[in-house]
Amino acid sequence: MASREMVIATSCLLGLLVLGILLLVIRGARQTRSMKDYAIGSIHFSPVFVGLSLAASITSAATFIINPGFIALYGISGVVALGIVLPLGLYISLVILTKSFRKYGQTVKALTMAQWIGQRYQSKGFAFFFGILSLLLISFIVLICVGMTKVLSRSLNTAELPVLISLVVFVFGYMMFGGANSMVYTNAIQAGMMIVVATILLGSGYQHFSGGVHAFLDKLAAIDPQLATLTNPQSPLFRDYFEIFFCNFIIGIAIVCQPHIITKSLLIKEDRDVNRFLWVAIGVECLFFLVVFAGLYARLSFPDLRAEGQPLRMDGIISAYVVSEFPVYIGIILILGLLAAGLSTLEGLIQSVPTSITSDILEPLLGQRLGSGQAREGRLILLNKAVIALLAIVTIVVSYDQLVHPSLSVGIFAQNGVYAYFSAAFIPVLFGIFLKNVPLAAPLLASVSAILIHFAIYYGRIGSYMQGEIRNPAIAATFAILISTGVGLAVYLLMRNKARPDLTLPQ
Repeated sequence: MASREMVIATSCLLGLLVLGILLLVIRGARQTRSMKDYAIGSIHFSPVFVGLSLAASITSAATFIINPGFIALYGISGVVALGIVLPLGLYISLVILTKSFRKYGQTVKALTMAQWIGQRYQSKGFAFFFGILSLLLISFIVLICVGMTKVLSRSLNTAELPVLISLVVFVFGYMMFGGANSMVYTNAIQAGMMIVVATILLGSGYQHFSGGVHAFLDKLAAIDPQLATLTNPQSPLFRDYFEIFFCNFIIGIAIVCQPHIITKSLLIKEDRDVNRFLWVAIGVECLFFLVVFAGLYARLSFPDLRAEGQPLRMDGIISAYVVSEFPVYIGIILILGLLAAGLSTLEGLIQSVPTSITSDILEPLLGQRLGSGQAREGRLILLNKAVIALLAIVTIVVSYDQLVHPSLSVGIFAQNGVYAYFSAAFIPVLFGIFLKNVPLAAPLLASVSAILIHFAIYYGRIGSYMQGEIRNPAIAATFAILISTGVGLAVYLLMRNKARPDLTLPQ
């Protein structure tokens, strides 16, 4: 349990954080007059701010709170997979895809990724399909809310349910108004906090290296020999080189194809600022992804995975480490940074998922009943707020279920949904950027096959990797991406001469 001093300090800190966020949201809300303003902003942002915003959006509670728990359980193999291989794929993909996506995104005037895909392939039905698929990202929202609830409930010595409800009501409430105009500023500030926290967490185990790297590994091996090896056959996620290197590299490449990540480049107004934006984002990300290493420090602090005589659930390991191992003045800084890690991505998801539901699902269904001109924009903004409110209710219900009945970790639940989404988005984005005159059937069949393959492998337990009680969504997503890529290429080569000429792209 947190000390009385920690509870008081955390409460005061939360009060200041709430006040600061509200001031930024009010500033952003004053300049949000349409769905376009809400989705991509009306302000000319510095590329440094947008780069920090992207870094904060990519690195969430998963990296700072949940993934270190995997490393605490499974050791060095997890550090290699989640701290080195996956980020490497992500950086390569981010550099290659961002510039082209931004150019075409500006050409087709897309507000969401579903709109980008729909206009790129001249198909409202395809946009509607991706609007539906965006609902899978709710699983990621749940992960972040669970991670932040774990941190807050432990640092405040409070039950998880009231903390969860308060958190969701506050964050979803302020995100109804500011959208992108406030999110870039809050994300940039959160990224600054996360930089401080990442540095503290990475340095917190320096004493374990007093005898060198080999001595550090020996300490891990004394707890469990598998913690100090490159593969961990006893884990459900890092059993061999295929799972650690190949699957995580493929996931890293495809992970960029999420709306709160790839559409961030649309906030850059000038082409000359794109390189600076990427340098800032990737440089900061390198630090953030290494935070998972703190999971090894936590395991050395809790070798039997128990704190105060109580068993630790995987999702609560890093919060227990922060509360028990740091003095109050450092602990509250870390708590603030862990909350910032969650808020940064949560804000992006709350901005992008309801925007997609409103613009890509509800607006086409309601059509002319929304009116026209300013009246239509006003109704769309009101409708978007209603979607956010409904999404908040769903988030509370599902998050509480994951707090009470997790399958090892909420991370598994979130990966299953998020990986399915970007598996389906990978080929439409890739073909849309690099190929011309693409027949609609190619990306459409690739997307549909990716979804079917992912869930068939995962829930059908297809293959030797999927026979355990805990299944690795990265395996299902890897095969979904590879097979759907083959499907897309085959259809493209067979039908490319029959495709309509691109009207949405610069010739």
